[in-house]
Amino acid sequence: MSDSSSNIWALVLAAGDGRRLRRLTTTRTGLAIPKQFCSLERGPSLMREALERAAGITERQRICTIVAAQHRQWWSEQLQDVAPDNIIVQPGNRGTANGVLLPLLIILERDPRARVVLLPSDHHVCDERQLVRALRCAAAPPQADPGDIVLLGLEPRSADTQLGYIVPRREAGRAYQRVERFVEKPDAAHAAALVYEGALWNTFIIAANAAALLQLYERRCPRVVAAMRGIIHSARGGPVIDEDLKERYQLLPELDFSRAILERQEQHLRVLPVPECGWSDLGTPARVAEAIDTLRRHGRAQNREADRASIGQTLLSLAAQHRRLHGAPSAPQ
Repeated sequence: MSDSSSNIWALVLAAGDGRRLRRLTTTRTGLAIPKQFCSLERGPSLMREALERAAGITERQRICTIVAAQHRQWWSEQLQDVAPDNIIVQPGNRGTANGVLLPLLIILERDPRARVVLLPSDHHVCDERQLVRALRCAAAPPQADPGDIVLLGLEPRSADTQLGYIVPRREAGRAYQRVERFVEKPDAAHAAALVYEGALWNTFIIAANAAALLQLYERRCPRVVAAMRGIIHSARGGPVIDEDLKERYQLLPELDFSRAILERQEQHLRVLPVPECGWSDLGTPARVAEAIDTLRRHGRAQNREADRASIGQTLLSLAAQHRRLHGAPSAPQ
């Protein structure tokens, strides 16, 4: 990695409960495994894939992961090769906005000049190289306004009501488009109209100067920022979390990052359209089944060890069961 990446940090978001896929990630004994610790076709877990994605844009010492305390039985083994200071433990789920704010403050204490890239750990990507090229552009954009928040957007394959949409201004000759509107999970009619209008899917992959992103938080929810600052403090060896964090954390309001932080802040947003890379947000059983079918068509599922122990077997077998019960997902239009 070049010296130009010396202030680039990657933050892998792996603290979600994965409720929408719970019926696919629950074992026969009734144990619900959060989807980020599962895999497709016995490959690496989705969280491990996100960590490798992050390694394509910065050094491993600047890759942090936000995980949940209640998921320790799954992440402790999978993160054995990650520096302890880079594993940030969230004591409870208070929404994605708080899940980003906690590690954002910690990264800023370690590097006030940090530029951070947010990487969800529930994505499947067929062409990782294509996505990493876009991530590198977003992480270190030429002549960018320091206050810009860069979103990665993709041409929609359908009018999906479970995804967010970005309406760009389509300025000729500009790679980074200004954002006209930002719409989170519209209804079916609105989603279809957005696709017709030329909107992009919001991948929730975001790059920004960490200080600028924090300023956006301070404009939208200053009391939450003040409360979070009171929860963490600095000590030798890096930020540590107070012992009473769980109790104090539960007092925070539950906030969604897109709705509470990004919506109605279009003047600070830019979108970088990403060429087709086979991206999928594995947020529904149909998308999981579609991703597995794609893997099989491309032969990626072949030559695996048949007896390999993998949490991903749960996701695979139950996704296959979903296809048998409900039919395969229709091909994208």
